[in-house]
Amino acid sequence: MNKWFIRVVILAGIVAAWMLLKATLLAPEPVVVRAVAVERGIVEATVTNSKAGTIEARRRAKFSPGTSGIVTKLHVRRGDVVAAGAPLLHLDDATQQAEMLRAQRSLDVARANHTKTCIAASRALRELDRNEELLAEELVSVDIVDGLRSAHELTAAECDVAGAQVEQAHAVVGVARAELDKTILRAPFEAIIAEVSVELGEWVTPSVPLLAAPDLIDAIDPSSLYVAAPMDEVDAGLLSAGLPVRVTIDSHAGKNFSAHIARVAPYVLDIEQQNRTLEIEVELDDAEFSRTLLPGTSADVEVILEVRDDALRVPTFALLEGGRVLVVEDGVLVEREVTVGLRNWDWAEVIDGLTAGEMVVTSLDRAEVVAGAKVELERPNGEP
Repeated sequence: MNKWFIRVVILAGIVAAWMLLKATLLAPEPVVVRAVAVERGIVEATVTNSKAGTIEARRRAKFSPGTSGIVTKLHVRRGDVVAAGAPLLHLDDATQQAEMLRAQRSLDVARANHTKTCIAASRALRELDRNEELLAEELVSVDIVDGLRSAHELTAAECDVAGAQVEQAHAVVGVARAELDKTILRAPFEAIIAEVSVELGEWVTPSVPLLAAPDLIDAIDPSSLYVAAPMDEVDAGLLSAGLPVRVTIDSHAGKNFSAHIARVAPYVLDIEQQNRTLEIEVELDDAEFSRTLLPGTSADVEVILEVRDDALRVPTFALLEGGRVLVVEDGVLVEREVTVGLRNWDWAEVIDGLTAGEMVVTSLDRAEVVAGAKVELERPNGEP
């Protein structure tokens, strides 16, 4: 019995020594993990564009003069900002000026002739009135009065014809003025000049049917810029005009711009070999900044559907499949099931399963980060 007792004691000592060795010298090193504290803050439900959006202009015009001619003055260059009605270029207008002068002189002649014939008609009327008085006293014959009446009617008709000729001359002047105006190309609205494709001395011509001439000037209305963004068709029922939007623009990396949906297309685009999308038009809230954007620039939108201001939240990338997270408890990872509410790319609302202050693991990209593993928290500088 003593021998067996001694053997059991020795065996127990060996096992205890082994367990002690395993727990100390042979114990695995704790896994270093990154973790964040569960906190309260803003959580939003959002949807984003399915592919890159584009800054576009609702009002953009490419135009040329309405007549042919040589460019004698060029008032703008690419990038200039012009007011509505400002002249952009002049064509040689010598022929149009001559036509205008001839039309005005014809108008002067027509006016003079009108005055002359109307004076004659007035004189004929006075002569008729005098002789009608004499006829009443039987001092002149009826034939003389009839002749004077016919003469008055004739001169009155000639006065009317001369008046019509004055109106006709006015119309000719209007035509000449319209042709003269065609030699000046003006901005149809306040615009940024995007392109100028002509130089001084060049001969330009307007487009004719079935033969398109190149446009000379491309003008963009800076007040009409917006972001055209294609959204996945599955989100169509969530989108409506007026919803707030965050916009990121490739040319302004790292910045977000507040905006809103101005229009939702009433149809879904069905393009072969592409996902079906619904286009929305987004206008930036800062109109002055919007004017500085360049059409054609890429932009992304994030439509904000719902906001919770004081929600219990964790980073979205801390969630495991099936609504689970890994929580650090006394240096050991514990798997916890959570109920998730609103979520977006950054944050997820936790309705149940966690309390504020608990540490949730975010470094889930290593195989050793599993429930039951002993861990140490990584310091801000990356060291345990």
